[in-house]
Amino acid sequence: MTKTIMLIHGAWLNAKSWEKWIAYYEAKGFKVVAPNWPHDDGDPAALREHSHPALRKVGFVAILEHLDKAVRALPEEPILMGHSAGGVMVQSLLNRGLGVAGVAIDPAPTTGVPLGPHAIRSAFPVLGSFGSWGRVMHMSRKFFATRFAQTIPSGQSDALYDRYIVPTPGKLYWDGILTKTGAVQWDNPNRAPLLLIGGGKDLIADASMTKANFERQKRAPSRTELKIFADRSHWTCMDPGWEEVADTALDFALQNARPARGVLTSIARPAA
Repeated sequence: MTKTIMLIHGAWLNAKSWEKWIAYYEAKGFKVVAPNWPHDDGDPAALREHSHPALRKVGFVAILEHLDKAVRALPEEPILMGHSAGGVMVQSLLNRGLGVAGVAIDPAPTTGVPLGPHAIRSAFPVLGSFGSWGRVMHMSRKFFATRFAQTIPSGQSDALYDRYIVPTPGKLYWDGILTKTGAVQWDNPNRAPLLLIGGGKDLIADASMTKANFERQKRAPSRTELKIFADRSHWTCMDPGWEEVADTALDFALQNARPARGVLTSIARPAA
């Protein structure tokens, strides 16, 4: 059984957002890796002040290829866990035959899954901003407090924003609308077991989207499960009680993981 877990962040966050999960899983004896997206590494405050100029050109394909390379560089095949857009990346990596098990938490829109009303409204600040397809976008403090993490305790919003929020490329949003780069083979016989986790109070990725994602993914022969936490928001990986989500994810992976394979470089990459 693998002892390696890869945690994949979503838009507006970088690997620092996993700091509690990393410590939690490492205390259980796992090796945890949390790669940043291209040009996403660094202190969030510094990134908000001066984002890398090349970040504006980063889209779905660049991120997926970056993560694919990171998975194949590991000494053993990992459990893959991702949040939001990271949940889409997990599904795409599984679709490539990588990972012994996957967990997609509050997954962002995946090609073929209809958008929910909350997702449409929450995407508007990016999609409704002219030229956002070629710009680096910044989240407002108001948006963070009222939509991204509206369940955080009163008075903690600004401190959490300061600690974790980073800019994100608008191109990633447009890729999801204009291209099929996130498409997966729903009945893929080579896909590892997958758990989809949603939040009943999620205003970024509606629970209805997570359920629709599950309905499609369960066409695969490998085990596919759905868990909706009724009282949790998109901030579920850091809201009070996040340990329950972390335990649910790890328990599924440990109970359902397929045997790890030794040489990941031998697993075929998709054609360019």
